[in-house]
Amino acid sequence: MTERRKRIVRLQIARAAVELFAEKGVAGTTGDDIAHAIGISTRTLWRYFPNKEGCVRPLLTSGLEEMAAELRGWPRGESLVDHLDRSGLFGQDGGQVVEPVASLIRMTGEEPALMAVWLDVHRAAEGVFAEILADRRGVGPDDFAVRVRAAALNAALRSAAEEQALRGADGPSMGALLRSALVALEEGFGPA
Repeated sequence: MTERRKRIVRLQIARAAVELFAEKGVAGTTGDDIAHAIGISTRTLWRYFPNKEGCVRPLLTSGLEEMAAELRGWPRGESLVDHLDRSGLFGQDGGQVVEPVASLIRMTGEEPALMAVWLDVHRAAEGVFAEILADRRGVGPDDFAVRVRAAALNAALRSAAEEQALRGADGPSMGALLRSALVALEEGFGPA
């Protein structure tokens, strides 16, 4: 099976899992339910994911992958906020956390197993961010300052996504929330 086809199947599984989790809860949903929803065998499902909660991972990683791509293209001499404003990816007027991702993020507050997946996805992204930021500075990814910057960026992304998912379409956009978080980070911990 091609990598493209595998990605498509993984996304189909993820969407079916979120729908079933929203309808029946995580505890009330089985691997058989998820597999049946998209017409594959349960055995095939377990080849893609180690557990039912992990089925949602592909939906949670897409925004983080986009941020990693933006970091790789971030020109030297430009602030990250200016770069993201210019790129439009997280522009102040755009970027909503879309369903079913918003629904999934909301479920993490009530479903510890989904929260564990959400946090694990962000932990992995933090390592990717550290590698990109380290390369940019010409140091190793274990450099303490790089790790702190990667963690701060990761926290800004996670917090903005959670806030936007909770507030919904009537609240500020993901872009506006992320921009606000990054401006606060750029300003640092000056006097309040």
